[in-house]
Amino acid sequence: MVQEPLIMVVEDDARLRSLLARGLRRAGFRAETVGTGGEALQRLGTVGPDAVVLDVRLPDGDGRDICQAIRERGHDVPVVFLSGHGELADRLAGFDAGGDDYVTKPFMLDELVVRLRAVIRRAGGNGDIQAGGLRLDTEALAAFIDGTRLDLTLTEFRLLASLCAAQGVVRRRDLLRAGWPHESMVRENTLDAHIARLRRKLRDAEGAPEITTVAGVGYSLG
Repeated sequence: MVQEPLIMVVEDDARLRSLLARGLRRAGFRAETVGTGGEALQRLGTVGPDAVVLDVRLPDGDGRDICQAIRERGHDVPVVFLSGHGELADRLAGFDAGGDDYVTKPFMLDELVVRLRAVIRRAGGNGDIQAGGLRLDTEALAAFIDGTRLDLTLTEFRLLASLCAAQGVVRRRDLLRAGWPHESMVRENTLDAHIARLRRKLRDAEGAPEITTVAGVGYSLG
């Protein structure tokens, strides 16, 4: 039996650490949590995670220094940084330290899930998102039904990835952020129009899951 990917969460904020662990488990991962970089370095070899979610600001040092130490010890595990600073210089410093991706706080769990699956896939693991006969390739940004590629726009792919990763109801505001991550003034009827088109495309593909409207809340895939 193939086990779900294991994520090590390195975050000193106990509340966020707990929320991340619960959310990742709901998304189909296993999760181990630590509160300091020192703990992460001590347990990395024993735990053997498929990816590490690493806060940049830790009580015992800079997360980028921890990432460098991980690399110096010969671990090639994918590292996704979490940081409250998203400027280009900060992101480049993270990549220079050996990181594989960089997520800026505040963030949506769905986005983190998609990025984790992508870095795991690039590292040789199974980073695809699967829902019945539907498979999302998070590196190629492509969706397939039983091997046949769906003709989706980038926005439609983002919406579908958010629905797949959540494994439950996704609120409208979260779908708006997922579909249009760099725009803050998107109308809700724009979301409805995109969901309607995406729903038609899935309906035309035999074996595809259906998008269900949850009145007053959002949408789910099932």
